Amino acid sequence: MKIAVFGIGYVGLSNAALLAQHNNVVAVDLSADRVAQINARTSPIEEAALSKWLAEQPLQLSATTDGKAACEGAEFVIVATPTDYDPQSDFFDTSSVEQVLALAHKTNPDAALVVKSTVPVGFVSRMRAALGSENIFFCPEFLREGQALYDNLHPSRIVVGADTQAARIFAQLMADGAEKADVPILFTGAEEAESIKLFANTYLAMRVAFFNELDSYAMAQGMDTRQIIDGIGLDPRIGTHYNNPSFGYGGYCLPKDTKQLLANFSDVPQNLMRAVVQANKTRKEFIAAQVIARNPDTVGIHRLAMKEGSDNFRQTSVRGVIREIRDAGIRVLVFEPSLDKKKFMGCEVVTDLDAFKAQSDVIVANRAAPELDDVDGKVFTRDIFGVS
Repeated sequence: MKIAVFGIGYVGLSNAALLAQHNNVVAVDLSADRVAQINARTSPIEEAALSKWLAEQPLQLSATTDGKAACEGAEFVIVATPTDYDPQSDFFDTSSVEQVLALAHKTNPDAALVVKSTVPVGFVSRMRAALGSENIFFCPEFLREGQALYDNLHPSRIVVGADTQAARIFAQLMADGAEKADVPILFTGAEEAESIKLFANTYLAMRVAFFNELDSYAMAQGMDTRQIIDGIGLDPRIGTHYNNPSFGYGGYCLPKDTKQLLANFSDVPQNLMRAVVQANKTRKEFIAAQVIARNPDTVGIHRLAMKEGSDNFRQTSVRGVIREIRDAGIRVLVFEPSLDKKKFMGCEVVTDLDAFKAQSDVIVANRAAPELDDVDGKVFTRDIFGVS
């Protein structure tokens, strides 16, 4: 079976790699460099397991910049192009998804069109009406940065926003590619599937915000955050997972998905969704204030990515912290070896770790790192458990 996958990011590439075990998969991207890397069996994104998988597995995978050719003869066209949140419209920018759906439907009207990009509630119904086709459905992804392939091979569930023959075939294709047996599969309405994605990520953001506000309170009162978290986590209704304080939630999904869900609530009374979004801003301001209170001449920012094994700097929570410290007139250095430029947000980027340590009075690290053990007295982190 031929499958076209548009977008060679975390979602598109991990899905393509999964499905290419048993199907002829053609990945499509605007970037000729990314296409060349896939055809050379190297990963254009930083994820060790995915790089190893591409290099070693006998995959039926190729890549191209020719979207029309990829759609021709494909039974499924997966759309995993970016849908960044647009603060001007207060909605996701779905233009790239719409363009791919229009191209795919025109080129191959018999293909089932599967939206993997995160979209607003009601998007699929709108596209079905616009293109005059019911053969479009949303299949949300639930992937962690740096663990995208693993999460596809061991999915918590497969959700498909339709209950048609094509939807059932696609769900089985995903299940057949997984290493986990007996994956729960849920067929829902279009709007229900879109809501599952947004509400799931907003719940995760809410949990991050809760433990961050707990930590802010403990810091302000001179209490031991770890003791409090350990005590409440032993309640089985709360649990001991996803409870490590940070500088805020960030990354590809949580910031934009929480804002999109808040926008979808425009005509529905609510308080909690707005509070989750506001709590993230407040946390970053609190963290910055704690650093500024140490009166440093130079603050070093150790790494930008939210998670270990990721190269995603977009919407990283430390951006807000950098902005607050920089605007307070304090010199900020950024240590990020994978960043190929001399400035980030107007701050100097250094790649020499020893020089970075020597010049920094305070080193801000969202997550603890062994390479900072020798300057532990300089490090400011809220990583209580020492895990990503």
